[in-house]
Amino acid sequence: MITAVVYSESGGTYKTTMTANIAVALERMGQNTLVLDLDPQEGNLTSLFDVGSNRSNPDADNLVKHILDMPDGEFSNLIETTAEGVDIIPSHDMLGDFTSNLEQKISYETGMQNMSREEYPRFELLYDLLWNKQQLQKQYDAILIDPNARAEDLLYNAIYALRTLIAPVKPAGKGNLSLEGLEELVGNMESQLDIEVGLSCVVPSGVGQTNAHQQYQQQFQDTEAFATPVTIGNRESLMDAMWEARGSAFKVVEERWKTFEQEGEMRSEPGHRRIRDREVETLRDLYTLAHFIATETFDADVAPVLELNIQDSEPIRIDLTEGTQTEVTTV
Repeated sequence: MITAVVYSESGGTYKTTMTANIAVALERMGQNTLVLDLDPQEGNLTSLFDVGSNRSNPDADNLVKHILDMPDGEFSNLIETTAEGVDIIPSHDMLGDFTSNLEQKISYETGMQNMSREEYPRFELLYDLLWNKQQLQKQYDAILIDPNARAEDLLYNAIYALRTLIAPVKPAGKGNLSLEGLEELVGNMESQLDIEVGLSCVVPSGVGQTNAHQQYQQQFQDTEAFATPVTIGNRESLMDAMWEARGSAFKVVEERWKTFEQEGEMRSEPGHRRIRDREVETLRDLYTLAHFIATETFDADVAPVLELNIQDSEPIRIDLTEGTQTEVTTV
């Protein structure tokens, strides 16, 4: 089963959009995929996929209530299905108060059970919910988490539950320092959680054509410490359009979403985007990334062919095993 947390300590790494694109790519490969949005901030995966209408309702059932074993309904009712087939458990404002609520639970239960706070399994709650109580391994082929950025209880619950990291990194500072920081990050998590944490791959993202960016990218590709299967170029227009399309970069390209000015107002609509080769190549990279995670990290059997049905255009077929893309008349 594919289980991974897409995590970066710094912003601007396409963490949320990358999670969405990996999830949709896995779904297109035939993997029944669920994503947990653990980021309580605005502009999160819930907003991107246009779900979670009850995220601000304090009385609504949500994932935090289930993690803390005080649900207000069935777990299955938390799950929504996006327009692209990926299932998602949306974010909720209660995520922002997770640690304070957890502390109350710990105080109550340790008092009732006459145990010390150090004995309480505070990082194992999400693990127990997903695999023991709900047994999601029987329902899904892949589960991803888009976590909060701060290293606190919620993030550690995510890492403990899924055990594998995908690390997007941005080309800022010196590459060697970033490599050392990743090694330290994984080591600290293993020490804190007393488990083995795997790093599936590192994904340099937002990489431009400057000498500094290219040098940074090369340092990651040359290291033997981590796998770097692809580099995502600086595709701000494509990634920004995902928020207007309320979906993945695959949706942006296939439906040709574009933001433009008309009669003095900015509009975002499908059917207007000029599809460029570099954007199709970015989709290939994203599909390659998901394929690497599925096959190289988890030894899953997934489809290596990406089929793009672009509006008002000939379909495009990309076969990762051939290293080529060809236009076809039927898909």
